[in-house]
Amino acid sequence: MTQTQRAPERNTHDTNTASDIDYRFLLLVHTVCADRQIHSEESKALRELSCQAKIGQSTIAEMEKILAQDDNYLSLQEVACRVPTGQQNEAMRQILAIAYIDGFFAPLEREIVEQVASIWNWSTGEIDRIIQEAQEFTTKRSSSNKDEQSNLSFAARFLKNEKKSALSRAVISMATKLSPETIGRKVEQLEREILLSGPEYDVAIEQCAKIASEDYNYTELALKKTRDTLEQLGENLSQAMQELYRKTDGKGKASSAREVATQLHSSTQSLTNEIIANLERVRESTAAKQRALNHFSIAFMGKTKAGKSTLHAILTQNGWEAIGVGKQRTTRFNRVYEWKNIRIIDTPGVGAPGGQTDEEVAESVIEESDVICYVVTNDSIQETEFQFLKLLKEKAKPLIVLLNVKYNLRDTRRLEHFLKDPNKHFEMDGNSGLRGHIERIRRYAQDHYANDYFPIIPIMLLAAQLSHELEHQEYKDKLFSASKIQDFLNSIRESLIKYGAIRRSQTLLGSTVGAIEHPGKWVTQQMHIYQQLAATLKTKQATIQKQIQTAAKDNQASLLQRIETVCQEAINAIPPFAEMNWKANKVSLQIAWEKRLEEIKFNKRLKAAYEETNKSFGNDVKEVIEEVGNELQLIANLGSSDFDHSEQDTNNFRDLFRIGGGVLGLVGAILFLFAPPVGIALGIAATVVGGIAQFFKSQDDKRREAVQNITNSLSSQIITHRQNTLQQAKENFTENCNSVATAIDTYFNDLIQGLEAISTHLESAKKRLDDTANYLNRAYAKRIVDWSTEQYEQLNDEGINKTIAKVQREFGSATTIQTKAEVQLKKSQEEMKQILQEDISIKNVSY
Repeated sequence: MTQTQRAPERNTHDTNTASDIDYRFLLLVHTVCADRQIHSEESKALRELSCQAKIGQSTIAEMEKILAQDDNYLSLQEVACRVPTGQQNEAMRQILAIAYIDGFFAPLEREIVEQVASIWNWSTGEIDRIIQEAQEFTTKRSSSNKDEQSNLSFAARFLKNEKKSALSRAVISMATKLSPETIGRKVEQLEREILLSGPEYDVAIEQCAKIASEDYNYTELALKKTRDTLEQLGENLSQAMQELYRKTDGKGKASSAREVATQLHSSTQSLTNEIIANLERVRESTAAKQRALNHFSIAFMGKTKAGKSTLHAILTQNGWEAIGVGKQRTTRFNRVYEWKNIRIIDTPGVGAPGGQTDEEVAESVIEESDVICYVVTNDSIQETEFQFLKLLKEKAKPLIVLLNVKYNLRDTRRLEHFLKDPNKHFEMDGNSGLRGHIERIRRYAQDHYANDYFPIIPIMLLAAQLSHELEHQEYKDKLFSASKIQDFLNSIRESLIKYGAIRRSQTLLGSTVGAIEHPGKWVTQQMHIYQQLAATLKTKQATIQKQIQTAAKDNQASLLQRIETVCQEAINAIPPFAEMNWKANKVSLQIAWEKRLEEIKFNKRLKAAYEETNKSFGNDVKEVIEEVGNELQLIANLGSSDFDHSEQDTNNFRDLFRIGGGVLGLVGAILFLFAPPVGIALGIAATVVGGIAQFFKSQDDKRREAVQNITNSLSSQIITHRQNTLQQAKENFTENCNSVATAIDTYFNDLIQGLEAISTHLESAKKRLDDTANYLNRAYAKRIVDWSTEQYEQLNDEGINKTIAKVQREFGSATTIQTKAEVQLKKSQEEMKQILQEDISIKNVSY
């Protein structure tokens, strides 16, 4: 969920009227916040923009609420709804001018534009037209040298017809200052330049820039290969489905193929949706690596109120006004401060209940950060806040843990005691010692970060904060020294000067492998699942046929027995019927017999025998197929148990688990197609022979003879009919069952072929992704070898192939590098482990 969706609906103004607010200006504020990062230059530029455009205090107050993500800030929905129709076109152009300031129209910025257009009920054509126009302007800026306006900023040309508006004129001025050609040139110097002093810094920055430029070429190519692979996988899955649908155009297997296509459609659609999600992650990774290219980035993370914003203010000398006594800024965006080639990023709190959105904001900068400073406090070390470290390890990010020692120095007497013996609060042992806290940190880290190869630096941020307050200026140096903040600054300086080059390679090469391995793991898992599904169905086919044959045999025996029973009851009914109707003439006798058959439900019971047997057989088949479906479900569940799936992933095989539905529809059609007729009409022979012999017989003899004739005639006919019916039932039911077995066999053959086609495409994609990850791992391995031997070589394929024989990497945990020639390591195993924060092994392939 983006920040534009978070604000609850509320009354727009408590104290201000709608006329006091410039909603077009607030749209620009939301646009600047779209990427969830507030750069120091951006916030400054927004305030300058408000001055140039003569924005009122009511609007500025609402701007500050948006920047701070105050609970009552005006949402994008509320702001956009209040822009008058006549101002909407100009407002949209202003939004796009701001969005294109950095030369890149980010997905989150496009989302803002599309949301606003939707709120204004703009058509898709309208928004596409204005975006296309903006893109054409940016193209002209980069390609045209003769245009008299080529030196003007994009905003100046794009808003040319809107210059009558004070806000548009101000946007043009702001865009010119913040354009890619000028951004970063005018930045404030730090009051303390601890990190920036000395020639070592300049050398380190130059080396970092050179390595970053080379490494990014490999990163960009690897991510492009990953995107191409995923896109090709999506196309191949689509083609596989089209091929399956083409089978439905013919005869014979058409109904089965159609059913299989239906079954597999949702599964492949879910795969496609996940491919799209993975593509988006890769695109985000690409954008993050672009942002990381020109800066050494340090991100502060930790739970809310751990001291991140205070630490940010100490390093940047910026933002003290929001951290003073009685004020605790709760950062809701990533606050970015840049100078020279360093970025300090202050993130929202993590690990708090209901803080999922804030965590997502914090996560967005992990990819582009070279070092993560994780801030915890000694008064509240909880395992929940360390669960976030799992994500850092998945991104292979080096970590520094800052243990902020809490002590109320605002109490005058406590402050006096602290200044007398500041080291007392940093002792390892004793009642208030830090050893227990540090051991607990390492224990939680081992559970969630996989190791504890990182420094833990105790500091007292409040002491450093007090050193900047006017009332404590007489002992500010002592407070700053006592805070131990210098230990942290030294570690950052060391990370930059001693390890900056390998940190840059970690960010641009090492951690990028995670952006490839994430879709790679998913593709591998899906491949294994589909392969296992196909193998299971192959194994089950013979079993299914045997079970169907058994079900057919049992149900046929049941049907024949029921036919026997019905016919026998009819035979048993003949003698009493003959006794009662021996005087009746042939017509009356026939009518009476038909009535008797109806009374004993002869035809209905025969028909019911067929229908119920068919139903029973269908249920038996259903159970057999559902058993297979349950096994498929189990396979999929087991296959996904070691991978973090979204809700969409869990539906990948949803329709496959309903495997019985469509097949049983085919079965049902076959069953009734072959059901034989069951109605019978039995004729009755004449009961009186006539002639002289009959005249001389007694009444009793006449009765006995008539009864016998009726009985013989009806019994003979029923026996004959029974034989015919049983024979027909056997033939029809056998044909029926064979047809069902053939239909199911055909269905499973088509389904297996469909599953195998999908798994083949997944296997092909897996190989390409593995090759891409190996391509990047080999480049990273070359950088590690160069760093560990304290030499530098330009990164290229020739050098990599000359040095690296093989790389085995368990991402984030261990890397084994085999070199083609013996190398002289100048870094110890322990140093490599502590700096790269994973187990590193370098050995010659000949050993």
